[in-house]
Amino acid sequence: MSLTMTGGTAETGAGSTGKVLNVVLWVLQIALAAMFLMAGFFKLSGNPQMVEMFETLGVGQWFRYVTGGVEVIAALLLLIPRLCGIGALLVVGTMVGAVATHLFVVGGSFIMPLVILVIAGLIAWARRERTMNLLSDRR
Repeated sequence: MSLTMTGGTAETGAGSTGKVLNVVLWVLQIALAAMFLMAGFFKLSGNPQMVEMFETLGVGQWFRYVTGGVEVIAALLLLIPRLCGIGALLVVGTMVGAVATHLFVVGGSFIMPLVILVIAGLIAWARRERTMNLLSDRR
């Protein structure tokens, strides 16, 4: 049984498998969106832990606002069917930075950002046809 992408949703020879995969992807997208809305809100609202963390990073508070803004935008895009692949790619980029920050700057466990990176990568891959269709519509 081969897995193909049709209309931006995963489908297989057995239609019900494609529907189940689509539901699983939406559950993951909604969960990531909730996490990123919360994380972005904490950064944008000046949560003392976030302020302290960005002070420790030494990049300035402007980067906290940029990161929080990207997180909120990614979360919202994950909830829009046509744009969810773009949202997943934004999460991937954000999590690459988070893993690198944990490994090389602040220490601590990088496992959670790595798990989120993998999940977002799977969503981006599964939604790649939607993203490609979006890009080809621009021509």
